[in-house]
Amino acid sequence: MIDHTNEQSRAASAELHRHDALTRAFPATWDGRVLFAIAFAFSVFQIATAAHMLDLPSQIVRAVHVGFVTVLVFPLLAAMGGGGVAKIVAWGLAFLGAAVAFYQCFEYAELLVRAGDPLPRDIVFGVVALAVVFAAAWALMGPALPIISGVFLAYSLLGEYLPPPFDHRGYDFSQVIDHMAYGTEGIYGIPTFVSSTYIFLFILFGAFLEKAGMIRLFNDVSLSFVGHKRGGAAKVAIISSGLMGTISGSGVANVVTTGQFTIPLMKKFGYRAAFAGGVEATASMGGQIMPPVMGAVAFIMAETLGVEYYEIVKAAVIPAILYFASAFWMVHLEAGKHGLLGLPKDQLPSAKAAILEQWHLILPLAALVWLLFSGYTPLFAGTVGLAFTGLLILGSSLALGLPAGVIRIIFWVGLGLVAAAFFQFGIGVIVAALALLIAGNAFLKGGRETLLICRDALAEGAKTALPVAIACALVGVIIGTMTLTGAANTFGQFIVSVGGKSLFLSLLLTMVTCLVLGMGIPTIPNYIITSSIAGPALLELGVPLIVSHMFVFYFGILADLTPPVALACFAAAPIARESGLKISIQAIKVAAAGFVIPFMAVYSPALMLQDGGAMAASIGFPAAVAYIVVKTGLAIALWGAAVVGFAAVRLGVFERVLAAAAAFTLLAALPITDEVGFALSAAFAFLIWRRVRQAAGRQKAEPA
Repeated sequence: MIDHTNEQSRAASAELHRHDALTRAFPATWDGRVLFAIAFAFSVFQIATAAHMLDLPSQIVRAVHVGFVTVLVFPLLAAMGGGGVAKIVAWGLAFLGAAVAFYQCFEYAELLVRAGDPLPRDIVFGVVALAVVFAAAWALMGPALPIISGVFLAYSLLGEYLPPPFDHRGYDFSQVIDHMAYGTEGIYGIPTFVSSTYIFLFILFGAFLEKAGMIRLFNDVSLSFVGHKRGGAAKVAIISSGLMGTISGSGVANVVTTGQFTIPLMKKFGYRAAFAGGVEATASMGGQIMPPVMGAVAFIMAETLGVEYYEIVKAAVIPAILYFASAFWMVHLEAGKHGLLGLPKDQLPSAKAAILEQWHLILPLAALVWLLFSGYTPLFAGTVGLAFTGLLILGSSLALGLPAGVIRIIFWVGLGLVAAAFFQFGIGVIVAALALLIAGNAFLKGGRETLLICRDALAEGAKTALPVAIACALVGVIIGTMTLTGAANTFGQFIVSVGGKSLFLSLLLTMVTCLVLGMGIPTIPNYIITSSIAGPALLELGVPLIVSHMFVFYFGILADLTPPVALACFAAAPIARESGLKISIQAIKVAAAGFVIPFMAVYSPALMLQDGGAMAASIGFPAAVAYIVVKTGLAIALWGAAVVGFAAVRLGVFERVLAAAAAFTLLAALPITDEVGFALSAAFAFLIWRRVRQAAGRQKAEPA
C-alpha cells in the first residue's frame, strides 16, 4: 500500500514537473529565444485571424493552430532540462508537426475535392499528424489521455472483432485515418475549433491582465474586505483565487500563482498546512465554475449544445456562488474552532486606494462581461476585450508621462472615444490606435518597459495555451471514434438501463466515470469525453440538457481535488510543505458543496435557473428558485458544522451526527425528506442555542 501511494505521488510529481516547465520563463539560450519568437508569432496569428485581419478558411486556421502547438511543445520541454540528443529529437518532431500543418494548407483545395478518397501520401501525412499529436500530449500531460484516446482509435480499427453489442461494422485503415486526420471530425474537430478561437483569446486576455498586475489588485481588495475578519487569511485566499478564476483558464495555474501568497499567509495565522493547501486548491479549482470564463468550458459547452453563451452562465451562477459560500463557511468554522483571528486592520491595504491606482485593469473585464451578456459572440467579445486591454495598458503608460489634470483627462476621454469608435468603424480604428500608442511608448523609458511586458504576455499566453490546445486536438480522436462508430450509444444505453431502475444510481455511475477520467485528464477534454458519452443518456432519463452537461463538468473539475492524483492539491503541496494526499482530504471537506450541488440540480433544475422539476410546476419558478437556494444553503451550513465540529461552540459526536443527518435529508429529493430535514435542522439549532446560553451563563457566574 505504501509503495502504491509513493508511485501515485511520483506520477503526480512528474505531471507537476511538466506543468512547471510551462510556468517558468523561456530559457535564455538560442533555442529559448527561437521558441519565444515562435510563441509570439503564434499569438499574433491567432489575434489576426480572430480580428479578421487575416481571413483564412476555418480548416487552415485549425491546422496552423495545431501546427504551432506541436512545433512548440517538444523543443520547449527539451529546453527545460533535456540533453543534446533530446533536443535533436524534439526539434525533429517539431519539424514533423510543421510539415503536417504546411501540407494541410498547401493541399487544402485538393483535400476538399478528394475527401473520402485519400491518396497514399494523404494517409502518410495523416498517420504522422496523429502520431505527433499523441506524442505531444504524452510529453506535455502524461500517459492518461493518450492511452484513453489510443483505446478509442484502436476500437475504430479493430472494433469489428469484438463480441456484440460492442462491435461495429468495420472500417478500412485509410477511412479511419482520413476521418481522424482530415476534415472536422478528428483532431481538427469542434474542440480544436474552440481552442483556436475562443479559448486562445481568453487565455491571452488573462495573461495580459496578470502581467499588468491583476493578481496584486485582487489580493489587495480581498485583504481590505476580509483580512481583518475571523480567519481572514483563508477568506482572502478564497476571494482572490475566485476572482483570479474569472480570468484564468487553469485551476492548477491559479494554485501556483495566488497560492504563493495565500498559503504561507494562512499558515502564518495558525491554519494547519494541509487545510491551507486544501482551501487554496478548492478555491482555485472553483474559479473554473465562476463566470465569465469558467475555464473556457463555457464556450465549448455553448458550441456543443448550440445555445447562447449567457444561457450557460445563467445556469452556472447560483451554483458557483454556493460553492464559494460553502468554502467561505468552512474556513469560518475552522477559524472559530481554533480561535484564529484576522490580520490587524492597520496593516492591511486599502481597497479604495488599490482600485484608484489600478482602476484601468477592471474596465476590460467589465467590457468583456457586458459584451458576453449583450448577445455578442465569445469570439467577438474576446477580441474586443483583448484590444481594450492593450489600449488601457499602453495608454496608462503614456498617461503617466503627461501632466496631471486636464491634459491627462483629455487623453483618457480621447482614448475612450477611440475604443467606442470600434463599434462604428471596425477593427481598423483599434489597430491604428494601438500602433500610435506603441510608437509613443517606444520613446519613453517606462513605455519601453510596458512594450516588453506586452510582448512577454503574448509569448507567455501562447505557452499557457499549449496543454489546452493539445488536449483539444487529441480528444478529437475520441469524438471522431464516436461519430464514426456510434460507440457512445453502448455506454449511454447502459446508463439509461440503470436509470430505469434508479436515476440516483445512474448519476452515481456518471459521477464515478467523470472522477476516474479526470484523475489524469484536464477539465476540458474530460468534459468533452464524459458529456459525449453520458450527456445524451442523462438527457434521455429526463435530466434537462444544460443540467446534464453541468453535472459532468462539475465532477470533471472536482477530479483535480480527489485522490489519488488530485493535481491541484499536489500543486499546493510544495508551497504548503505538506503531503498532497493530506491536502486532498482537506480539499474534499472544503469543497463538499461541489459534490452536492450537481445532484440537487438534477432533482431541482431551478437551482441552475432551468425549467422543469415537480417543485417549479407546483409552486411556480421564482418560488422554486428561492426555496432550493435556501434549502441548499442550509444543507451546506449543516454539513460544514458536522465536518468541522464547530458551530458557535465545539460540537459533540451526537450533535455532529444530527447535523449530518439533517444535511443529508435536505439534500435528498424524496417525499417527506424536506420536512424531516427542516425538523432535524430546528432540533440542531435548538441544541446549539441552549449550549451557547449555558456557556454564557457559566461565563457570567465566574468571578472576574
